[in-house]
Amino acid sequence: MKYVWIDEYLLSKKGVTKDLQKDWNWIRYQIGGKMFAAVCLDEKDEPYYITLKLEPSEGDFLRNQYEDILPGYYMNKIHWNSIKPDGEVPDELLKDLLDKSYQLVLGGFSKKKQKEILESATLQLSCCGTECWKCSCYGSMCKGCNESLGKVFHAPEGKACPIYECSINNKKKKDCGECTCVPCDIWKKTKDPSYSDEEFENSIKERVQRLRGGK
Repeated sequence: MKYVWIDEYLLSKKGVTKDLQKDWNWIRYQIGGKMFAAVCLDEKDEPYYITLKLEPSEGDFLRNQYEDILPGYYMNKIHWNSIKPDGEVPDELLKDLLDKSYQLVLGGFSKKKQKEILESATLQLSCCGTECWKCSCYGSMCKGCNESLGKVFHAPEGKACPIYECSINNKKKKDCGECTCVPCDIWKKTKDPSYSDEEFENSIKERVQRLRGGK
């Protein structure tokens, strides 16, 4: 698939979760428990469609403009559209369509429910700005930073993560966003070993931005 950015892009949206719908072999992206996008996999677990929701008139227009945009695969063909993962749809157009699908599904909830969904996503930020629910360990190896009082799976056994210990237990802050020292040496010593130096620096920037309300 040429759209290698799609998973990271979708999970960067507030409140988005994903799962694997095993019966159909679809990776589903949801907001408030409702799907707004899916990557459909073949028998070799390779993507063969990206499915998303659009206003009927826009979907119809785009299907006439791009041969790689088709009526929704195994979905309502008026509201849903499927895009070939190795076709000619420009990246920026696909991002725009995914944004619209997210907003359409989110907009289908009442204003009160929308607020609850988005506020809940914000509350699930860890003290260091990590979005716990997007981690593959969340719900299995780990129940989250806030829920476990910092005693997450990667912390020393029986102890809180050093960042949590400093920010919450010692300084009594709501999170690191209230601290003028961020990003500090403690942050820089808690590097995920799976990250390259560049990826780790980008992660720090993103987490600081979230804590300060920039995302």
